[in-house]
Amino acid sequence: MFGWFRPTCPVDPNAKNWVERRLQWLASEFGLDIFVRRAMILPLEEFFPDAYDASLKSVRVLLDRVCRYMDADPRLVELELFTDRNEVWLVNDRGQYLPRTAGLYDERSHKTVIHLETSQLDEPMTLVGTIAHELAHLRLLGERRIPDDVFDNELLTDLTVVFHGLGLFLANVPRTWPSDFTTWPGSNGRKPEYMTQPMFGYALAHAAWFRQEPKPAWIKHLRMDARASFKQGLRYLLETGDSQFKPGHAR
Repeated sequence: MFGWFRPTCPVDPNAKNWVERRLQWLASEFGLDIFVRRAMILPLEEFFPDAYDASLKSVRVLLDRVCRYMDADPRLVELELFTDRNEVWLVNDRGQYLPRTAGLYDERSHKTVIHLETSQLDEPMTLVGTIAHELAHLRLLGERRIPDDVFDNELLTDLTVVFHGLGLFLANVPRTWPSDFTTWPGSNGRKPEYMTQPMFGYALAHAAWFRQEPKPAWIKHLRMDARASFKQGLRYLLETGDSQFKPGHAR
């Protein structure tokens, strides 16, 4: 009966293993200090002080700022806007909606082009998440850190955003669609195409665990369901220490 109060991980074993293993990989690629010591980027004026009016100029300023947070050179990134005029929502053979495109990463011979869909321009904090995700493609694919056919391409792209401190923007507007689920390699377990809110919560819990923040002030900016996964994940890590990616690596 005492097991009723035992902390549990908010994600299934396959997702748990993936989050921990890929966080360790990101630390080896980009340096642990980025994950441990950089400020968590929040939807506050101190992080986004520039005036924003949904114009192309203000979107460009926002992109440049997110470039700096993602350690991408804004001089090498071009911006293009597009409008999805397809008003028909497609479904798969099970009647589940297929996702629509918010952003695209376009690698060309001499530059990177980030394409942003215009319907999100009136929601700048949603736009931050989209921009960060596309720039994470640049850091991974553009810098030849991963092949473009790796099984966890989009998942790792999301986690790279978390690693660089902008995970709240994706956690608050998740891209998980039922039609995007496949299986983890060597398993029958369901693998999402993009990170789920429990996965975001568990990854962000590692950030708080590494920073020795049992009650970080920044969690108030997380939407309620992601916050619940975060709290469950942090309690699990604090009480069990059960992760392949441990704070001891920071020393």
